[in-house]
Amino acid sequence: MTMAIDRTTTNERVPSPPVRLSLTPSSPVPGALDGAWWPRSRDLHRELPALTDVLDAHWGRVTRVSVNPAHWPALPRKVPVTGHTVKVGWFTDEQDPHKLILLSYTAGRWDLLVIPPETSAAAAARLMASAATVGSLVTASGLMASETAIRDARDDLSREEEWETDGGPPQWRPEAEPDRSPELHRTPELQGR
Repeated sequence: MTMAIDRTTTNERVPSPPVRLSLTPSSPVPGALDGAWWPRSRDLHRELPALTDVLDAHWGRVTRVSVNPAHWPALPRKVPVTGHTVKVGWFTDEQDPHKLILLSYTAGRWDLLVIPPETSAAAAARLMASAATVGSLVTASGLMASETAIRDARDDLSREEEWETDGGPPQWRPEAEPDRSPELHRTPELQGR
C-alpha cells in the first residue's frame, strides 16, 4: 500500500498583517467598551491569534473569548495561539452581536467593538475612535447603529447632490404638455353629433 504525504502543510503560522486595534487609554473612568478591533475576515480561527499576540504582550495572557455567533459563521471551541490555547464561548441573547469579550486570569475582562471586515476605512476609523473614547457609555450596537445612520445620511446627501447636478426636477415645457382640447376628450358617442 502506498501513502502520499503532503509536506507543504506545516504547523507554523503564516505571518499576518498588523492587527487593526484601537484601545481606550488607561483611565479611572469606566466606559462601555475598552476599544475596537477591525478583523480582516469573519474567520475567528484565523483572526484571533494575531489579536492575542498583541494583547498578551500589552495586557496579559488572554485565556477565553466570548462572541455572539450572529456575525461569525464558524465558531471553534478552542483556538491555538502563540504559547497557549484560547477557549471560545458564545451567547446568542446575552451578548451584543458587535462585541468581543476577552478574559484573562491576571488582568480581568476587556470588551471590544468588532468592526465588520467589509467596513470602509473611513467608517472604521470613526468607529475605532468612538469605541476608544474614555468614559463613553455607548454600546457596540449603539456605535454600529450611529455609523449606519451616518452612512445613510451621506447616501441621501449624495443622491440629492447628484439630482441637483443633473438639473434638478424636470422643467415644464409647453411642447411636452399633451393637447387638452375638448375634441380629444370626447367620448365616441358625442363625436358624431
